[in-house]
Amino acid sequence: MSVFNKVMRPGDGGAWVTGASGGIGRALVLRLAKAGWTVYATARGADSLAKLAAEAPDKIIPAPSDVTDLDRMREIVAEITGEHPLALAVLNAGIYTPMRANDFSAETAAKMFNVNMTGVTNALDPVIKHMIDRGPGHIAITSSVAGFRGLPDASAYSAPTAGLIAMAESLALDMIDLGIRISVINPGFVETEATSVNSFEMPFLMSPEEAAARIFQGLRKPGFEITFPRRFGLMLRLIGLLPNRAYFWAQRKMLGWDGRAERG
Repeated sequence: MSVFNKVMRPGDGGAWVTGASGGIGRALVLRLAKAGWTVYATARGADSLAKLAAEAPDKIIPAPSDVTDLDRMREIVAEITGEHPLALAVLNAGIYTPMRANDFSAETAAKMFNVNMTGVTNALDPVIKHMIDRGPGHIAITSSVAGFRGLPDASAYSAPTAGLIAMAESLALDMIDLGIRISVINPGFVETEATSVNSFEMPFLMSPEEAAARIFQGLRKPGFEITFPRRFGLMLRLIGLLPNRAYFWAQRKMLGWDGRAERG
């Protein structure tokens, strides 16, 4: 059976979700717990995690940390695997700050790179080692449709999300032989604190609960990529096939930009 057909279930071990204090992560933790999983929930806010755990005290276990702390990521995986095999890891922590050329900031970009890319690799390190040693498992990495091609206002966000997609694809080549399933999750626009700063209309906007439901369904089905909404993902894929000049023109036309960068 192909590793991409592997579906992990609560009886196979515990689950771990990063970025769990709000948005998609929080909604997904609750859905997994309702389905019978013991879920370890990681985020920086200990108070938010405690409130989350109170909604399913027998199923949700807070494991507070910043994903940029590699040592702590290793400690959390050791804590989880001391109690259960780790069957499912959803590496979901991420941040977003809109940034155009006129307000480009190396510090802002570095912060996004550190959380969105390095934070994932920090969690991947102990998870992969555990799954190689202890048996099969499923790793799901949350990226974004912004990783398909560069999107407006996302100069420092599209870059790490594109990197996450490429990293997941590269790891999949090895994991086929290791018996570990890896998936990449590419949401469209989800109504969260991060997207509330967008100044443009967000097509196919969905709630965190709707997004978590799509992810939950995708984790229970064979395949590598979990992209939603499907129509939006397909539209971006098709637009992304355009030659560069046509792609840039199409994106700017949809936004109504007048051909000149904003100036402060």
